[in-house]
Amino acid sequence: MSEKSLTGIRLTALDGLRIVAALMVVFYHYVTLASAWGRPGSAVFPVAQPVAEYGWLGVEVFFLVSGFVICMSTWGRTLGDFAISRISRLYPAYWAAVAFTAGVLWLWPEVRRVEHWSDVLVNLSMMQGGLHVQNLDDGYWTLFVELKFYVLFALVVLRGVTYRNCVLFCGLWTAAGVMAPTAGSGLLDFFAIPQFAPYFVAGIAFHLMRRFRPTHLLWVIVVLQFLLAQTYVAARLDANVDHDANVWPARLVIALAFAAMAAIALGAFDRVQWRWLRTAGGITYPLYLIHMIAGLTVIHHFRDRVPPVPLATGLAVVMIIIAWLIQRYVERPAARLLRAGLHRGLEDIRAAGSPRATAPLPVVVRRLGPPREDYVQSRSPTRPRA
Repeated sequence: MSEKSLTGIRLTALDGLRIVAALMVVFYHYVTLASAWGRPGSAVFPVAQPVAEYGWLGVEVFFLVSGFVICMSTWGRTLGDFAISRISRLYPAYWAAVAFTAGVLWLWPEVRRVEHWSDVLVNLSMMQGGLHVQNLDDGYWTLFVELKFYVLFALVVLRGVTYRNCVLFCGLWTAAGVMAPTAGSGLLDFFAIPQFAPYFVAGIAFHLMRRFRPTHLLWVIVVLQFLLAQTYVAARLDANVDHDANVWPARLVIALAFAAMAAIALGAFDRVQWRWLRTAGGITYPLYLIHMIAGLTVIHHFRDRVPPVPLATGLAVVMIIIAWLIQRYVERPAARLLRAGLHRGLEDIRAAGSPRATAPLPVVVRRLGPPREDYVQSRSPTRPRA
């Protein structure tokens, strides 16, 4: 997916923010989780652990970037084009990651084992979050959150992605997120995603600043989302850290992420065009998908034979290489094929629904006997015409 501004400048800084977020999550999983090392991360990495325990915030950064990128990439597109771009972007690398993780768990069922292979098949749909089927990799939970965001933003695409419609969407989603915790409606809470909606909404507002200009209204939206996000920071910290930890570093990381997005929106990083950042941004998604359960399994398998620092560092490098291989030799070619096939299917649907396809077909019938003037009889077509 090309991430270029209206001036044709690729927003390479977004790639940089993505890879930072991905490495934060990898750092968090490989350093802090006792399930891999057999003892607390503080005992294995006493120096790195106090920093790594805030790496889960990389997910919040991903959602912030996602709001910006989705709003940018859907401008001027139809609903069908939006669906095709998301399917071809998400699924090829995801299918490869599911196969990779399932293979690792089959070889070394140490941290987790595959109890039912039917669950692996359900995981291939990416819909397991709504079916109470266990994620093959715990990191997949974020994908279902992304899918809900896409469903919601599809309503904007259906109406037309405009400044007015995007601002209206931000206002309505903010209101839903505020009401959901006390409304007692499971459906509202399911789609409002109050914990993470502020990041998506802020990302959309940042893109509107980039596309048009920063206005007081957009800054109010961004500041409001930052304040609303603070509601859930302490709970997120408790869910991801198994001991009492200061919440202020988490709030600081979120503030820095908002500041970085504001700088990107205002063009402060337009001169950052390092090619290696584009490559790094490209491997972010497959790296996120493959690193966790497979990586923890490898750590568990070799923890008594390899010192912790070389093991964690070497594993991260190996995962980056595998992610690059998936992105280069699986995701890119498969995405092209999938996109082409989906476009053909979309064209068939459009052709079947066109006036030419539904209009009665003229049939010329000539009567037997003396020559007479032909007449036209109408009948319904037996199949759509392209």
